[in-house]
Amino acid sequence: MPRFPHPTLAKLRRDPLPLRGRTALVTGASRRGGIGYAIARRLAAHGASVYLHHHVPHDATRPWGADPGGPDAVADGVREALADPGARVFHGPGDLSDPQAPAELMAQAAEALGGRVDILVANHALSGFDGTLDAIDPAMLDAHWAIDTRSVILLVQAYARLRAGLPGAAPGGRIMMMTSGQDIADGMPHEVAYALAKGALASATRTPATALGDLGVTVNTVNPGPVDTDYLSGAAYDAIAARFPAGRWGMPDDPARLIAWPATDEAQWVTGQVIDSEGGFRRA
Repeated sequence: MPRFPHPTLAKLRRDPLPLRGRTALVTGASRRGGIGYAIARRLAAHGASVYLHHHVPHDATRPWGADPGGPDAVADGVREALADPGARVFHGPGDLSDPQAPAELMAQAAEALGGRVDILVANHALSGFDGTLDAIDPAMLDAHWAIDTRSVILLVQAYARLRAGLPGAAPGGRIMMMTSGQDIADGMPHEVAYALAKGALASATRTPATALGDLGVTVNTVNPGPVDTDYLSGAAYDAIAARFPAGRWGMPDDPARLIAWPATDEAQWVTGQVIDSEGGFRRA
């Protein structure tokens, strides 16, 4: 007998609902045109119950604006994707620039989801309020650090404490952070504060992955590449589309399909990785 026998035929067959009975917190899921919404729908379609975090005031100040239907319409769209009759969708606000907010959000999500959170997708980010190396100032740097980096690490900390406090918690804990390809080619010279904050997450991915390994938790970071989330149009939009071999932008469901996979047991041997999902995007 081999020390590690091959899986049985039953285990080789893919479960149509690989996240049945699992629970997930997805941050930055405030617009139906965003990546967070697409991720939440994928997780729901895989069988999970989902808690959606939103911060509508951020979107309201951006060119794309807040979702016209508000958080309820976003949650209803995720409910439409639910595949397990026992799964549920909840939502709540949170200003993650507040250092107390990440722990409070994790507690609220856990309470709504029956006492635990199995999957954390830290998708939120501060958009805008940035500039070139010459234009940035301390306020810009601090704002991006607080939301794009500090709040994510504090969410990971709150998640770890929650998991550690659950006696006999089943393995299969999953954390996905988000980066933005700032380490590829020429980086992001016009968004220095954002690039630095997101780059910190990418370079630190192995650290929480190692720290949480004994809890049976995997930690990975995904770079979704340029994604059409309604922030660009006209000639600039067409120029970016031409840089993809497919001749189109990435759509929110493109990275969502990837992000849903590390949440499943199929990815239990993948941790500490930064994964690019860019559709062959050409920067030169």
